[in-house]
Amino acid sequence: MHAEVALHGPNGQDAPLAFTPEVERATAHLYERVRHIVTPAEWPLHAPYVKAINDLKRERGAVILAHNYQSPEIYNCVADIVGDSLQLAREAARIEARVIVQCGVHFMAETAKLLNPDKTVLIPDREAGCSLAESITPEDIRLLRERYPGVPVVAYVNTSAAVKAEVDICCTSSNALDVVESLGAPRVIFLPDRYLAANVAAQTKVEIIAWHGACEVHERFTAEDIGALREIHEGVRIIAHPECPPDVVAAADFAGSTAHMIDWVKRERPRRVVLVTECSMASNVEAEVPDVEFVRPCHFCPHMKRITLPKIYACLRDMSGEVTVEPELAARARRAVERMVALAGKPSAVVQ
Repeated sequence: MHAEVALHGPNGQDAPLAFTPEVERATAHLYERVRHIVTPAEWPLHAPYVKAINDLKRERGAVILAHNYQSPEIYNCVADIVGDSLQLAREAARIEARVIVQCGVHFMAETAKLLNPDKTVLIPDREAGCSLAESITPEDIRLLRERYPGVPVVAYVNTSAAVKAEVDICCTSSNALDVVESLGAPRVIFLPDRYLAANVAAQTKVEIIAWHGACEVHERFTAEDIGALREIHEGVRIIAHPECPPDVVAAADFAGSTAHMIDWVKRERPRRVVLVTECSMASNVEAEVPDVEFVRPCHFCPHMKRITLPKIYACLRDMSGEVTVEPELAARARRAVERMVALAGKPSAVVQ
């Protein structure tokens, strides 16, 4: 089979990538990982980019970080490091590569840059944003501090560098409870996700003062959805992300970050499962546990889906999409991220 895929480059000229016998041989081992989730008709469209990207990574001395919500052909075939926000932040802090390509959304690329100020950090699409990150500004935080003097501020990592620069510490859904309790304070301002805040509040005696943001993917799930899934799919196990509303989390069999959800599926090996989160993650986990049946109540993140193989290829080819953070702001934001990374694996430690 011989197929050509045209990439419309910045100069307006097409640069076709062909699915040749050489490409087919070079990517055959990668297709084995995804053959039950990527059809034979789709693979000739992906394979030329997969080979070209992997070749360019070696040429540029680059490493690709991919969030668990990336599409299977990215997650399984070109990514070097995959994980949730905490895992990617921890890995970004110890990467030795000269170039980091962040396959995720913009705040993740900023976080990688904060932890690697002397390295080149690229994002394949600058418009890959986040409804949570867009729901709060630095000015909002300054007003919160005026209203609640002396109350520490925790920012979910799904925030801009400018917001991180105004807070005391960051957290992810993996470690939000540990971060809140580490501060040793009776009250904590938690932003911007009101649902994650409510789900943390249900597990601690610390008073949580929550912001009003929400993830546009997770807030669409309802407890009624969970009930309907149980009626339709007998014996199904349901696990939810803590960015979902509290009644959804309460109706699920398990709740946790994307990393915790993946670990749960690998450990429990349910016959049939629903991952109440962004849809691509089910495909990525299925590649590792093909014996588990995944029921997909799909809600795709439009921002994550802005990252594609052709855009990753163009990004590495042209070294485009560089992410920068103003040095003074970066220094302040870095402290909040580094405190989170230092706390990882140390539950209940008091952060001074």
